[in-house]
Amino acid sequence: MGNLIKAEFRKTLTLGLWWALAIPAFAASLVFALSWGATVNDFNDFLGSTDAQQLAMLLGIEVQAMPVGLLSLGRAINIGVFFGVIFGISALAGEYTRKTISTTFLTAPNRAAVLSAKMITSVVWGLLYGVIAVAAASIGTVITVDSEGLPSAGQWIGISAAGLLAAVLGTLFGVGLGAVWKSVTGPTVFLSLWMLLIENVIVIVAFVSAELDWLGGVLPNGALNGIVGAIGAEAFGAIGSSMADQINQVDDGLQWGMQFFAGAPGAFSWWASALIFFAWTMLFFGSGWAANQNRDIT
Repeated sequence: MGNLIKAEFRKTLTLGLWWALAIPAFAASLVFALSWGATVNDFNDFLGSTDAQQLAMLLGIEVQAMPVGLLSLGRAINIGVFFGVIFGISALAGEYTRKTISTTFLTAPNRAAVLSAKMITSVVWGLLYGVIAVAAASIGTVITVDSEGLPSAGQWIGISAAGLLAAVLGTLFGVGLGAVWKSVTGPTVFLSLWMLLIENVIVIVAFVSAELDWLGGVLPNGALNGIVGAIGAEAFGAIGSSMADQINQVDDGLQWGMQFFAGAPGAFSWWASALIFFAWTMLFFGSGWAANQNRDIT
């Protein structure tokens, strides 16, 4: 197993795809943190003075002390995590595309060992993308958000840890999807459209037309984003807090709106989002594992 893991790292480092995705992951997270941080810094203008004052009153703090930096951090980290998902897709599917899968399977004791090695190395690469996303998001947030709006040390540590967890699960999810699809281009294009556009449209339409405020919490992209975003939403009383019911009584859309601004529309809590997305990950990873046990490699 040790040799297989070394081989997986060597293949990845030789191809250079990891840094080709790491650079835009850092840049996208940084740019998003800068733009989102500047937008939410004046919470009165961002949310509307009436809603901002009501929310601050319910939470028992001044508007200026609202931890708006969590909104910037959550959104930016989730953008960076997406690149980890794309990296995961290429982990196994890329070998089918490059026709190197035959050598990989034939030189290993069995296919289960190969998939196990890929899973272990994917966890490490997922952590790397998580660190990149958290670092870039933190830099952008510190630059644009006033000191009063920055999260506490505990909140910062919590959302950073959630970002690492999301990156690892996201990378494994990508590995599973690529293993099922046996292609890099197909799942990359589909996943980009689904996560960045289609699912968001479905969630918004479902809330507006049918008041299905929970739908985003169970779909793949919403569950992944909720691991990080739910921490910000919880800080604003929109998730996992007794304040949530009070906020909902003041304005039916305010609670869901705060979840949306935090990047976690419909999420139940960060740990529930993690469990839901873990189920999605195991569904695709397990399907990919089963499909590759007897798949033709010639």
